[in-house]
Amino acid sequence: MRGISRTNPLAAAGALGMAAAAVPRARSLLAASAADAVLGAGGYVAAPVGLAAAMLRIPLVLTEADSHLGLANRALAPFARRVCLSFPIAGREGGRYRVTGRPIAPVPRDRAAARDSFGLGSEEQCVLVFGGSLGARSINHAAVEAFADRSFRVLHVCGSRDHADLASRELREGYELIELLPPARFAEALIAADLVVARAGGSVFEIAASGDPAILVPYPHAAADHQEGNAEWMARGGAAVVIPDGELDAARLAAEADALLGDRERLAAMAAASRALARPDAARDVAGELLAAVGG
Repeated sequence: MRGISRTNPLAAAGALGMAAAAVPRARSLLAASAADAVLGAGGYVAAPVGLAAAMLRIPLVLTEADSHLGLANRALAPFARRVCLSFPIAGREGGRYRVTGRPIAPVPRDRAAARDSFGLGSEEQCVLVFGGSLGARSINHAAVEAFADRSFRVLHVCGSRDHADLASRELREGYELIELLPPARFAEALIAADLVVARAGGSVFEIAASGDPAILVPYPHAAADHQEGNAEWMARGGAAVVIPDGELDAARLAAEADALLGDRERLAAMAAASRALARPDAARDVAGELLAAVGG
């Protein structure tokens, strides 16, 4: 359910108690280091340091990775010089709020070299499937079945949890099952692909920066349904088709992929829309806000 915490109340109370106890220690560390500014990236671990910064009148800049403002950032926002948002958030416009996008690693630009490194022909279509380091079980199983008899290439980064099970299956030629890819290699896979099938976490910014059309299946248990919000942002921008996790099966995934790959004009339009959503200067902009806070 949207907005309902799934955290155990006793565990939550314990975490709040630990966070409160951490404030004096954080204050001591900031004073000892003579910090000029503090950058908070959200999450409960940022709250004590951010609060200590406010108590010491050290400039505080916050970043929010998701499509809603998390609890720690909501609490700290009144004390911040700037809150850098990854997505536009209703009611958080102007003033101390600025949409910078989410900082990501630089994206490779040589698509031809990336495709060559995966053995992809110039006219060969490629679908990249992924779901995080553990993988996404619903996507993993749907993709293996959906793309079992297709002619396009598949790069399926399945994660560690399901790899042994999926690797025991007989996969067709052209269906490459990969447990994990190092970051640089994953970035190459993104720009090599013609279509991405994925969850809708922070990777939506990597997808956009790579100019990829996407089929997104938001994780249904993400905090405050933020993956649903991320996916809707991509879909509104014309860069993605969204399949709710509860509606995902092999037939639905195959039909959506076939429709996109069979319409090169639509695929190109989605790729352009994806690039238009990208924020390639996000890291520089956040750094600029931090330096401005120091100078101000």
